[in-house]
Amino acid sequence: MAASAKTLTIADRTLNGGWTVVLPRRGRRKHLPRIRSLEQQPWAPSDLETDPIRKSKLLHKMQICMNKIESSSFYHTLMDQIQTPEILGHFYRVLDSESKMQMVIYGIGSIESYETPRLQLSLAILLKKKFCWIGDIEVFDPILSATESQVLEALGCSVISVNEQGQRRAQKPTLFFMPHCEAELYDNLLRANWGVELLNRVVLFGNSFETYEQHVSEFKNSVVVDSARHVLGIRRFTKEFRIKTVSDDYFGAFHDSSWHFFCPVLETELQQYI
Repeated sequence: MAASAKTLTIADRTLNGGWTVVLPRRGRRKHLPRIRSLEQQPWAPSDLETDPIRKSKLLHKMQICMNKIESSSFYHTLMDQIQTPEILGHFYRVLDSESKMQMVIYGIGSIESYETPRLQLSLAILLKKKFCWIGDIEVFDPILSATESQVLEALGCSVISVNEQGQRRAQKPTLFFMPHCEAELYDNLLRANWGVELLNRVVLFGNSFETYEQHVSEFKNSVVVDSARHVLGIRRFTKEFRIKTVSDDYFGAFHDSSWHFFCPVLETELQQYI
């Protein structure tokens, strides 16, 4: 996510408790209230019927996307970055004595309607294919259709049946794959894991927290402060590694994305910054 107001995403709540990725528009925005407790509700696609033809076409599109990424300089550059001793060391630190790190994907969007979500999902699947220590992939977005859910399952993922509002607690090593989600969703995740033991089990792939901090510093944006209090508070305990998009083909899907690893030491330190 770029530092400009054009690309900085924030939360847009819906009446049914869902969330979507939105872009700030020019002009005054309504102040978003700070919500401390979010109800997690059972979820199912609003359309119950699936279409075999749509499913077949979407699977074909996904295969094209995966092939495209796997042969790209963007993918090879990213793999080289992950396998540097420093970043790989952080992954192994999070794994600790576990052999697998589960992956949770929030906010993927409609993989049937747009190429950007297809590219993002393709990368997640390729990461699992590349690294034996990445385990099962769980996916959630409230806008997923029944057909999209079936395609995700055909690709080896499982669709989460509860809208967790981003509040999954990392009871075991977990890679949260969340490119271009809104600030409040990252904040929900961090708040749910706001403890030394839990944060040390989390890897986050998503929008640059450094960019959030810069945006707040430069533009004094109170909306971002309210919706990203934990994002800003965790910065001093975060090791962040920005990825390179390399070409314009992948800029829309991955620009301003980073790997985030969290290394707090004392519980009392965490409480000082929220």
